[in-house]
Amino acid sequence: MKFFLIAGEPSGDNLGGPLMAALKALDPQAEFSGVGGPAMAEQGLESLFPMEELSVMGLVEVVPKYRQLKARIRQTAEAVAEARPDALITIDSPDFCLRVAREARALMPELRTIHYVAPSVWAWRSGRARKMAKVIDHVLAILPFEPPLMQAEGMSCDFVGHPIAAEPVASAAEGLAFRAANGIGEADPLILCLPGSRRGEVARLGPRFDEALMQLRDRMPEIRVVIPTVRGVSGLVRDMAKRWPTAPVVVDGAEEKRAAFAAADFALAASGTVSLDLAANDVPMVIGYDVAPLSRMLIGLLLKTDTVTLVNLVSETRTVPEFLGRKCQPGPMFKALLDLIENPQAQAAQHAAMALTMERLGRGGEAPGLRAARSVMAALSSARRPR
Repeated sequence: MKFFLIAGEPSGDNLGGPLMAALKALDPQAEFSGVGGPAMAEQGLESLFPMEELSVMGLVEVVPKYRQLKARIRQTAEAVAEARPDALITIDSPDFCLRVAREARALMPELRTIHYVAPSVWAWRSGRARKMAKVIDHVLAILPFEPPLMQAEGMSCDFVGHPIAAEPVASAAEGLAFRAANGIGEADPLILCLPGSRRGEVARLGPRFDEALMQLRDRMPEIRVVIPTVRGVSGLVRDMAKRWPTAPVVVDGAEEKRAAFAAADFALAASGTVSLDLAANDVPMVIGYDVAPLSRMLIGLLLKTDTVTLVNLVSETRTVPEFLGRKCQPGPMFKALLDLIENPQAQAAQHAAMALTMERLGRGGEAPGLRAARSVMAALSSARRPR
């Protein structure tokens, strides 16, 4: 079978790679084309253009790149029609992917469409599922409470597990080796600083996170800071770190990052899937996030839930402190970190919530990539749903 896949950011690429591997296991003759990053390239994808061009987030942040993104949408839709795949599989990045799906279906009306990662209609903009149903046949959900929301709008949907549930974590010994290699004592409190995977996130959150950690250093001089980062923002993070009074350790290799998570005691992180990476490694956290002022105002008007932290949502608790929008300021985040470090009960509550989260996301079960591939094949073998 032939598949055209689109991933627009690192998290989507990390979903696409295992999905492609599983599709090849189910169909050794599977062929792939599309847009993706290094994980998908490892499975044989030659990206139509660099995936990093699509890593834009926020209602206002997209505007300066609108013309370029519109051209890429057209180019990608035309490539889909030319490839004539058995299915178009779009992975997250809905603002780009669903526009491609609409234009591709206009060129190829019989196209079967599958979207991997349901839109967060439980949080805001509930009408997105209804709009998505006009161009998407089947949804692969990674959160257990999402299928009914998609099915209610007429799409088929399977919960396939979250990929974090199957990802390997480093051992305690590897964590200790990381500390030793970076001159961090076994007893030194190690804080992960995770200001995001997009340039806009790093530029906006990095200085605030650093100021919060500087205040923590003033209270606890023995703390050490490690910043795991990703391709695309690594240079920006390293340039920023050079200006910090106490230089943190910056790591961007996969093995080093896994070891850093195993070595960590606590984390200050941007909102997003990184909270699940921390949960997988049992690292208590404080979450902060902000966007451009206009985006902040619009999102605030549309937000439907009192938390956006996935650990809080999946575990149905509110154990992880979060500071969003105007509340994302160094002082409050510093105080929350200090309270977490000094409060064993708060740590225990987070440990319990993180364990429950990982259980509900499928830890110990069949690999999510394989579950997703089985769902794709089942959806393609069924008759097209009426429109």
